[in-house]
Amino acid sequence: MTDLEAVRAAPATLGSRRAWLGLTVLLLPVLLVSMDISVLFLALPTLTIDLDPSADQQLWILDIYGFLIAGLLITMGNLGDRIGRRNILLAGATIFGIASMLAAFAPSAGVLIGARALMGLGGATLLPSSLALISSLFPDARERATAIGVWTAFFAGGSAVGPIIGGVLLHQFWWGSVFLINIPVLLILLAVGPFVLPEHRARTLGPLDLPSVALSIAGILPVVYGIKHAATKGFDAQAVVTALLGAVILVVFIRRQRHLDEPLLDLRLFGRAQFSVAIGASLAGMMSLAGMSYLTSIYLQSVTGRSPLAAAVLGIPMAIAVFLCSMGGVGVGHRFGARPTFVFALLASAVGNLMLLGMGVHGGLWWYLTGSAIAGIGYGVSFTLVSDVVVSSVPPERAGSAVGISETSFELGNALGLALLGSLAALVFRSGVGYADTLGETIQRADGNAALIESARESFVGGMHIAVAAGATVLVAMAVVALVASPAKR
Repeated sequence: MTDLEAVRAAPATLGSRRAWLGLTVLLLPVLLVSMDISVLFLALPTLTIDLDPSADQQLWILDIYGFLIAGLLITMGNLGDRIGRRNILLAGATIFGIASMLAAFAPSAGVLIGARALMGLGGATLLPSSLALISSLFPDARERATAIGVWTAFFAGGSAVGPIIGGVLLHQFWWGSVFLINIPVLLILLAVGPFVLPEHRARTLGPLDLPSVALSIAGILPVVYGIKHAATKGFDAQAVVTALLGAVILVVFIRRQRHLDEPLLDLRLFGRAQFSVAIGASLAGMMSLAGMSYLTSIYLQSVTGRSPLAAAVLGIPMAIAVFLCSMGGVGVGHRFGARPTFVFALLASAVGNLMLLGMGVHGGLWWYLTGSAIAGIGYGVSFTLVSDVVVSSVPPERAGSAVGISETSFELGNALGLALLGSLAALVFRSGVGYADTLGETIQRADGNAALIESARESFVGGMHIAVAAGATVLVAMAVVALVASPAKR
């Protein structure tokens, strides 16, 4: 179908049952990708007993999935625009399913790392193609906004319920069950998808510029690796050199995009103030959210002594807030305008982060529940508005590439939050005398020394307070940018 034919056919799909059924099918891979980012944290302890991975292998098991998703999102978004978004979605789902089977029955750590890499490859095709297909299913701006809100709500909800589902599965079955749960969901997608999802490819676009593809992957992967390495082992020479190498390659990549008629990364998009504000909001939001989620998870387990599953259950109020506000976030943006909505959402997230300063070693759980829920309101509104602005900023034939940019900003924001805010908290914690690198190690080595354990917990809470305050400061600064830079009109 040509672009003209797709436009002519659009009214027939407007508000139809097939369109909403298609959205339901698109939510399946979104849930899987978002859940898989968080569910493995719970499985790692039992997985470690069976496969006996080295410390480096454990890091690769956790990180290789996110590395490949971050490095391939822009490329896969562009590829879907050219070969067909439904085609690449179904191909990615097949790869994701095969890799999930390999991961579930992996006989060694090396095989599991390879399977996780394949899952990252498949996952990188699922996110941009699923969101870009919404523009084909819902040509009407109002219905598209509602659909994007639902998509964002399920993506955010998946990462929140992942640990809970993982905890239930691990209580009943072995660690491979957290991967096998993907299979029935993907089979439904592969069986129903070809009948309810429209194909969309841009026939006016030329072939991918392969040097740009190579440069983007070669630039993004070292940057993300360097940031993640800094988050786990501090800002050593390896982290700095690797990240700088990636940054240099990305500079070469950007310079190349300026001279191409059909660039992999359309820099003209950043000339639109609202698009740039949306990308900045996703970076700032994910950075603060990642830092807050990581540190409060440690707080709930190592400071208050809760199990991983109990800690995940306490995250439900925030998950509900994110889910509900994602559903209505775009409607709020259309009603009041993108600029005031972005400002409100970023400031609400900042207020929620600052309320966590009420958490202490021996109390403050209500501060966490209330603060995280208020932050969830801001994150839900902001993230769904980001997706709507990005999809609406480009013609339909370039939606996949634009979504690839926004999803990459989410991944980079997540990595920056863990590295910068996590390292800031760790720096404050390690300033104490006689502590190990982490609170958990310090408690294990304390050999029952109550005074040392109490002091270490107080030091960790102090570092957490400084880190979440820094995250709130980033959110406030981005709110000021949104107020100044965004166009005033709705």
